Amino acid sequence: MWRAVLRAVSRFISHLKRMNNQSTTATAIPAAEPKRLAFFERYLTVWVLVCMVVGVAFGKLLPGLTGTLSKLEFGQGSQVNVPIGVLLLTLVLIFAFQAENLTLRWFAVLLIAVPIIIQVYFNSSLAYLLMRWFKVPHNVASPGALIGASNFFELAVAVAITLFGAGSGAALATVVGVLVEVPVMLSVCSFCNRTRHWFAKA
Repeated sequence: MWRAVLRAVSRFISHLKRMNNQSTTATAIPAAEPKRLAFFERYLTVWVLVCMVVGVAFGKLLPGLTGTLSKLEFGQGSQVNVPIGVLLLTLVLIFAFQAENLTLRWFAVLLIAVPIIIQVYFNSSLAYLLMRWFKVPHNVASPGALIGASNFFELAVAVAITLFGAGSGAALATVVGVLVEVPVMLSVCSFCNRTRHWFAKA
C-alpha cells in the first residue's frame, strides 16, 4: 500500500513539474533589447569640449565681454551677485521637480548627503591648508580649494535623468549631491574670503 501511495505522490509531483514548465514557457518574456544612447548622450564628451573651446574663443576674441562678466563674479563688488543667485535658483528648481522623490526616500538622502559633506569639507580644507603651507597666493589657493572639492554634480544630474529617468536611483544621488554641495561650497567660499589674511602673513 505504501508503495502505491509513493507512486501516486511521485506521479503528482511529476505532473506539477510538467505544468510549471509549460506555464514558464508560455509566459516567457523576450529579452529586452539593450538601450542605445541617443545622439546627444553618445557624444556628450564632444559637446563639453566644444563648449570649452567656444568659451576660450570668446575670451580671446571679445575681451571686453569677459571683463564685463567678471565684474559679476563673487567678491568683485557687484550689487547683484549673479553666481549665487543662479545657484540658489538651481536649488529651487531641483527641489520643485524632485520634492516627492526626496521626501519619500529621506533615509537614502541621508546616506548620500553625509559622505558628500565630509568629502567636500575634507578635500577643500586639505587643499587650502597645503596651499597656505606652500605659500601659494590667496587668489590661487581659494579657487583651488573649491575646484578640488567639487564633484560637478550639475552635469551628472543631466546625464542621470537622461539615461535612467527622473525617478531612478542615479538621478536621486546626483540631485542630492547638488542640493548638498551648493550650500556647502558656498560656506567654503565664505571661509576662504574670511581667512584671506592668512596668506597675507604667510
